[in-house]
Amino acid sequence: MTSIQRSPGQPEHASSEPARPGQALPRRTVLATGAVAATTVTAAGAALASSPARAADGTADRAGGTNTLGKREHRVFQHGVASGDPLPEAVLLWTRVTPTPEATPGSGRGGPVTVRWEVARDARFRKVVSSGRFRTSAARDHTVKLDAKGLRPETEYHYRFTALGQRSPVGRLRTAPGERATPRNLRFGVVSCSNLEAGFFTPYRALAARQDLHAILHLGDYLYEYPTGGYGMGQDNVVVRPHDPPHEMVSLEDYRRRHASYKLDPDLQALHARYSWILTWDDHEVTNDQWKAGAENHDESEGDYKKRRARAHRAYDEWMPVRMDGTARLDDGARLYRRLRFGDLAEISMLDLRTYRDEQAALPGVDATVSDPSRSITGKKQMAWLKESLTRGDHAPQWKVIGNPVMIAPVTFGDLPNDLIDPINDVTGILPADGAPYNVDQWDGYTADRREVLGHIRDHQVKDVLFVTGDIHSGWACELPLDTSTQPLYGDSYGVEFVCSSVTSNNLKDITGVPQASPLVETAILANNRHIKYLDFDSHGFSVLDITAARAQMDWYVIGDRADADTPITWSVSYETRAGTGRVTAVDTPLEG
Repeated sequence: MTSIQRSPGQPEHASSEPARPGQALPRRTVLATGAVAATTVTAAGAALASSPARAADGTADRAGGTNTLGKREHRVFQHGVASGDPLPEAVLLWTRVTPTPEATPGSGRGGPVTVRWEVARDARFRKVVSSGRFRTSAARDHTVKLDAKGLRPETEYHYRFTALGQRSPVGRLRTAPGERATPRNLRFGVVSCSNLEAGFFTPYRALAARQDLHAILHLGDYLYEYPTGGYGMGQDNVVVRPHDPPHEMVSLEDYRRRHASYKLDPDLQALHARYSWILTWDDHEVTNDQWKAGAENHDESEGDYKKRRARAHRAYDEWMPVRMDGTARLDDGARLYRRLRFGDLAEISMLDLRTYRDEQAALPGVDATVSDPSRSITGKKQMAWLKESLTRGDHAPQWKVIGNPVMIAPVTFGDLPNDLIDPINDVTGILPADGAPYNVDQWDGYTADRREVLGHIRDHQVKDVLFVTGDIHSGWACELPLDTSTQPLYGDSYGVEFVCSSVTSNNLKDITGVPQASPLVETAILANNRHIKYLDFDSHGFSVLDITAARAQMDWYVIGDRADADTPITWSVSYETRAGTGRVTAVDTPLEG
């Protein structure tokens, strides 16, 4: 069992708060030796978010190798069980059956199978409250996905499947509170960017061992598309565990096999079985730096991009415990953005920031198209939906939590006041409206959309807006000003953003291999961005988010060696935002539980 430590040997972190004794982590890594220019920081940010990352191995253990049962009895439920998108009276259930040894994922082999499912109040299934049968086949890769309905709000249940004379592992789930309920708190595990080739999923195992969570938020890059060895652990791309297929995923069979290989990981299976997940995708579920009509990691030799994306979305719909277009059915649409309400305390709005976005700007820091109002990261329909999520009328929940695949907080250099930018652009046309961004794949590359969202919050006097974000393989706690140049003077902040680190995907020190660079980069970013209160470029791990009527607090936990399946886990830092403030402050201790 993984131990969680709270000891003086923690990694150091960058923060605008004073350092506290006994809080430093082993020193991180670097971008370069010597002085760090803004252009160097820009390159580092782009490297983190756009770097090729990989996917899963094909094994049922942590050691790597091939998924083979040898002479052992054929197992029908090889890929575990999962639940997702909890509602007050329904939760989505998922599994995959392997009817014969030849019916491997993506193979198209194996006949139809009828699967029985049960939901019970007790682990021995003496009090079954919902059950049914589901017919699956090779047409849907023998996956099972359904809504178990007729459940009670804010209640814990057990569930299982039966097929071909075998029973699945037992999963546990918890329904959401009723719409008008007032829960004392909500607590979520928060993860993103899980590259199986780059290490063991220790963060998943640690979260599965906890008994105090309501659900898991996964904010994207659940898997990666690249061929084996292209993006493993560190600069040398060490393959800790090979994935399947060994080539880049492009065909429907490829995407199905890659999803299946991830689902064989025992730590991933344990966390799926223990808690319901609430997920969105980022880019690597299809391919790197995707946008609505193409992607950085796609060329003509790989066929039509939109057909490739459709195949990726189909496999995602089959293999993931999410409602696409609001249902558990397949082939009824690929809309992933959706809302999940948890009584009067909070509503989570999960965004899709890949399917509808315009192409990324060409050059960070010098491309003025990042401010072009005709360009969008959300698309018009999703933008209107997001603004509606923020202003829900008389019965709006207190906390508006946004599941956000890429950072919205501005991270800039060379800020000028907004009222000077238009005159300068009349002459030069080179200044982005929010300063020089360091990563144009996130909201910094679509500043008109960001200003529309934050302006909407300001104009409607919306309080308690919390963006929870993944993607960038680092930990951040930020306030959200509309104008970064005047924020230190006037103190305006229209929400807060907490960013979790990666599960295993390479971070700054892994990419550069220079352990002295990160402090320089972090110092430069903090000096130019006073709204950023915490930054850790070098740790891997997970976060725990707790929400009450009084505050929302995020704890960051970090792991040691990704290549060590038994590596220790250490609490790093905690930050909170008090209700009604839009501010971020440090907290001395993690949540109990």
